[in-house]
Amino acid sequence: MKKITYLLILLVFASCQKEDAVGIPAYIKIENIYLGENDSNSTITDAWVYVNGQLQGVYELPAKFPVLEEGNANIKVYAGIKNNGIASDRVIYPFYSSDTTNKVLTINASTEIYPTVNIKENIDGQFDDFDNGYSFNSDTCFQVLSGGPYGKYGSLSLSDSDSILITEINYQDFPLSFENVPQQGSPTYLELDYKSNTTFLVGIYINSTNSPTLEKGLLWINPKEEWNKIYIDLTQTVSEAIGAETFSIFIKMQRDSNLDENKLDFDNIRIIHYEK
Repeated sequence: MKKITYLLILLVFASCQKEDAVGIPAYIKIENIYLGENDSNSTITDAWVYVNGQLQGVYELPAKFPVLEEGNANIKVYAGIKNNGIASDRVIYPFYSSDTTNKVLTINASTEIYPTVNIKENIDGQFDDFDNGYSFNSDTCFQVLSGGPYGKYGSLSLSDSDSILITEINYQDFPLSFENVPQQGSPTYLELDYKSNTTFLVGIYINSTNSPTLEKGLLWINPKEEWNKIYIDLTQTVSEAIGAETFSIFIKMQRDSNLDENKLDFDNIRIIHYEK
């Protein structure tokens, strides 16, 4: 009888231990998502994490988060950005690959992973980094300078000594043909590294044979004292350009008399889309 009593006690004790363990998570830690060999040229803000094929969550970096999994786990991470630089509009950046790793997760313990993504291979577009020249038009307020974080960079400036109130760079002589750019909702973005002491406008020229060129302002960008990268979503504008032949990008800065000088520095201009 005593043996049976002891056995019942052991079974109850083991059962309580098992129930207490249910709901105790393992933890995954991600400090950063690295972009190939050029991590300095990205602003990946979020990790979209899938564990064993299921969306675990979207986490602002750096992140440490609980996972109700134990043992072998397949972890897939996508790089997330602020769409158009807007904190409330966070998306997976479609032109970066995902990172997949297999880890053994332990309850109540932290496992750190180091995701690395790359720019996908099946993409096209235009790219200017100023190290080998540039392909856009500009006025006398534009110059190429050295010593930027990525090498040479472009600069626009306006002051009271200038005879114009608006300066711009544009790709009107180097447009992208819709014969080579997918439409119908296929992602198209403008990537831009910049710092500025004034707001500036990014927009698009839509060119058609039988109608005047349409100038469409897309996004006013706020000043940044330090270099920043922004991902500007062109998808809807490009998709709506039905019947147009080409499009090109412009960047405009307007004179603000409250400042001694308006200045915009920029680098790594990339118009990016999938191959058609």
